[in-house]
Amino acid sequence: MRKFLAAAATLGLAGLGVIVPATAAQASAACDTAWKNAASGYLYAYDYDSCSGYLGRDADADYSWADSSGGFQGGDNDDAQSLVHKGSSGMAVKLYRHAGYAGGHTCLAKAEYYMDDLSGYTFTDGSPVNASISSHEWVWHGECGKFLNS
Repeated sequence: MRKFLAAAATLGLAGLGVIVPATAAQASAACDTAWKNAASGYLYAYDYDSCSGYLGRDADADYSWADSSGGFQGGDNDDAQSLVHKGSSGMAVKLYRHAGYAGGHTCLAKAEYYMDDLSGYTFTDGSPVNASISSHEWVWHGECGKFLNS
């Protein structure tokens, strides 16, 4: 009986290991599709992980995601939970915790393409990036103190 329970537990854990990567793969597939369908030259932000719940896009810097100008407006402030970088210049997107390019920052490099879930990432001041972006600008890599993938 013990061998049967041990075998069943082992198979159950092995099955769980197969399920977990499938979820991550689905998230990546959704963001892959979003990146492929995105117009060149823009940063895209999404209200939910896996690049769903389109918030907006912007080809320029946006001083405040809470105001009524730029690609992100009003309710977009502090909502982004996933991002797509489809910039065409090779520059990184520097994301800020506060409006006016203030507070902690982090960057999304062109080579990263997207971040399907911002949970667990932090700005340079240690605050969470997920649902906390208030402004952004396009910068050269040397102007970034921290990248999302680091």
